Amino acid sequence: MASGCSPSTPPAATPPAAGTGPAPAVRGPVAAQVTIGGEDAAETVQRWEPPAVVVDAQGVAKAHREATQAFEQGRLYATSADAIPIWLGLLQHNPGDRQAQAGLTRARHRLLDEATALLARPLKQREALAEAGDMALVLLTLAPEDPKVRQLQTRVEKAQRVLAYNRAGEDDLRAGRIGEDGDGAIPNFREALALDPDNARARQGLAAAESALIRRAEDAARATDFSTAGTWLAEAAKVRDSSITIADAFERIERIRAETLVRLRDEGLRDLATPQGLKPARQKLEDALRIALPGDPVVVQLRERIELVTHYGSFRPRQVFSDALRDGGRGPQMIVVPHGGFQMGAGDSEPGATDAEKPSHYVRFERGFALSITEVTVADFRRYVEATKARPRATRRGHSIVYDERSGNFMRRSGVDWQSDYSGAPAIATLPVMHVSVRDAEHYAAWLSEQTGRSYRLPSEAEFEYVLRAGSSGRYPWGDAGTPPPRAGNFTGGKDVSPSGRRWYNAFVGYGDGYWGPAPVATFEPNAWGVHDIAGNLSEWVADCWHASYRRAPSDGVAWFNPGCRQRVIRGGNWANAPEQTRAAWRQSQDSDTTSARIGFRLVRGI
Repeated sequence: MASGCSPSTPPAATPPAAGTGPAPAVRGPVAAQVTIGGEDAAETVQRWEPPAVVVDAQGVAKAHREATQAFEQGRLYATSADAIPIWLGLLQHNPGDRQAQAGLTRARHRLLDEATALLARPLKQREALAEAGDMALVLLTLAPEDPKVRQLQTRVEKAQRVLAYNRAGEDDLRAGRIGEDGDGAIPNFREALALDPDNARARQGLAAAESALIRRAEDAARATDFSTAGTWLAEAAKVRDSSITIADAFERIERIRAETLVRLRDEGLRDLATPQGLKPARQKLEDALRIALPGDPVVVQLRERIELVTHYGSFRPRQVFSDALRDGGRGPQMIVVPHGGFQMGAGDSEPGATDAEKPSHYVRFERGFALSITEVTVADFRRYVEATKARPRATRRGHSIVYDERSGNFMRRSGVDWQSDYSGAPAIATLPVMHVSVRDAEHYAAWLSEQTGRSYRLPSEAEFEYVLRAGSSGRYPWGDAGTPPPRAGNFTGGKDVSPSGRRWYNAFVGYGDGYWGPAPVATFEPNAWGVHDIAGNLSEWVADCWHASYRRAPSDGVAWFNPGCRQRVIRGGNWANAPEQTRAAWRQSQDSDTTSARIGFRLVRGI
């Protein structure tokens, strides 16, 4: 320190304005508080206390030189060797020192400029704001009533609050307290923007909070919790006006949803290709339904495939197929019958109905089944007889029931068996096989099962009537009309004529099918479910034992069978039945050994 200028403790006084007035005062520390987020931060701000400088008469000139040199070097206020403390010392020595007053004025202007520049600094804000705050304290000491100083003080205080809010928000972000619940980063950044609407740091903070919420939404989506993902995305949409960002995030989440659904579908379809895959596939469907939007086509596809497998295994409704035989041939053509339910039997007021056809009752099939499209043919049955050397019932006993053209009656005739037609003549290969007992039919089904490795059997009564009605509920298989539609089947028609010119005395008036006796299979149109001749041509054996009514009948469509029963059931009309016996509900008891020119059979295959 130059001689004539030494540090001392100045007396308390009011600082001069513009370099005039009494000697400058140095006040003790005064605490200031900044309130953030509703809590006092207890951040203490000290008043500036200038280092005391004592100037005597001999050191005035040198003190002026040292103050000017310090000012030029940018040393303004930090130590007693800096410009402002020296000028204050000079003014204490001589309050009228105009050179010292002018120096303080220049120093104030420089401090205002430098503090303003510091407040605008985008980087290292904390350090810049601390330095600007120090300058503001110096200026408040020098010129507490100067409007520019007051304005600077206000800006510093506001910047301090903005910085505090931004730092608190950033700390919250790092700690994962985003503030969607009203306590955390978002409220802090909004408080900062309320003070400084253009504050880039607070805006970046809100953008970061929005991004954090979007990340939470995407993480939830990847964890297949799309409900939570939607909640987080909705919260993100509230943060700021950024519709494009939210729209992009929504698209990403929807892509995750779509990719997840495709994965679940593909995994479910792979499950369905395995023997025990139905249960895990249903779990995949449940998972997909939980996250899918209504009507999603990928989920619909999986649900439909599971429905198909549930009800049809590896098949589809109305699918036509035949199984390969071990000997190189093919089994009968089968068609997959749709699962569902129907009202079985005759209603109380149905004309011609008997007690055996009542009570009407609901039957439901939870799983589809496959049924022979036609009755089993002579050619089909011949393959079985030749392969097994079987001797069916009529062959063993040497006779069966045929139609006698001379008398117009049905009668027993010797030498007739499965190879014969309705009159006892040799049957062509495409005729439905007749003159077979129910046990002959069951033996054929067992052989076919062994040949194909699949389960073949006679249909139950319920299965037969279900297919015969094919979704209708009328008196007849075709409805309630008293005459069959053209080419509907081989029935007793009023226009039918026997080889010798006979006509039926009890027939469908006005109907003619061109046949007296069974027709080759599939001669007539199929019914609504693609099955030929189920309502006519031949009546057919079913798997059930005879019961005098439907009381206590099964409701699931299985055969009502009592082991050892001799009385069995035939269903469906035939070429020589009265119209009342062609009704959809008609059923009749037959001894299990019966063989006739009016009875054949077809089979069911499990799927």
